[in-house]
Amino acid sequence: MSKAMKKPKTKWGAKVWYNILSPPYFGEKLLGSVPCNSPEQLIGRRIESSLYDITEDPAHYQIKLTFKIVSVEGLAAKTAFWGHEYTRDYLRSIVRRGSSKIDAITNGTTSNGFTLRIGVVVLTRRRASISQRKAIRNLIFEVVSKKAASLSLDQLAQELVLGKVDSEVHNVVKKIHGIRRTGVRKSRVIKPSPEVAAMLSAATPTAAPEEATAET
Repeated sequence: MSKAMKKPKTKWGAKVWYNILSPPYFGEKLLGSVPCNSPEQLIGRRIESSLYDITEDPAHYQIKLTFKIVSVEGLAAKTAFWGHEYTRDYLRSIVRRGSSKIDAITNGTTSNGFTLRIGVVVLTRRRASISQRKAIRNLIFEVVSKKAASLSLDQLAQELVLGKVDSEVHNVVKKIHGIRRTGVRKSRVIKPSPEVAAMLSAATPTAAPEEATAET
């Protein structure tokens, strides 16, 4: 009687599961787990979550967060904040007729060398003139650039998503026109610090696609 043939090992069977953690400034919460052949292949992957998953505050459902894996220690994949965005439904819900929606997009560089593209929205109580809209945008550019330069990425990330930058913008632009709401609707890292850039460049060329979904 011939011996039963052994089944060859599959690539899937060789994979190891890694836990993806939010940065320390977001509580090192478990964002999910992902299988991979080697830790090097995880570097550079993006993971999306919601702020609610971290704070468990129902008021934070409308904020989506993006993190990028920058290092792996044991079975823990460490991430850095890579941006955030309001959901489309939330943005639509806060717009009102008879008022002006002023969008301003500018770049800011943090004290530790990250450059972010930041989008701020201002909603007025009534329609603003062209000159008022221009003045409001200029003030937003000034506030955001100064704020970014004075903070590290860790600090700026918290202030962007938890409302501190919103408040500072509101306090400045309300001197020009009646303001109903302000918000930092979107941010994205467009250039990492030299240190993190070096870590990302060390990722293997055979790494899986950058966008990845972790299993929770």
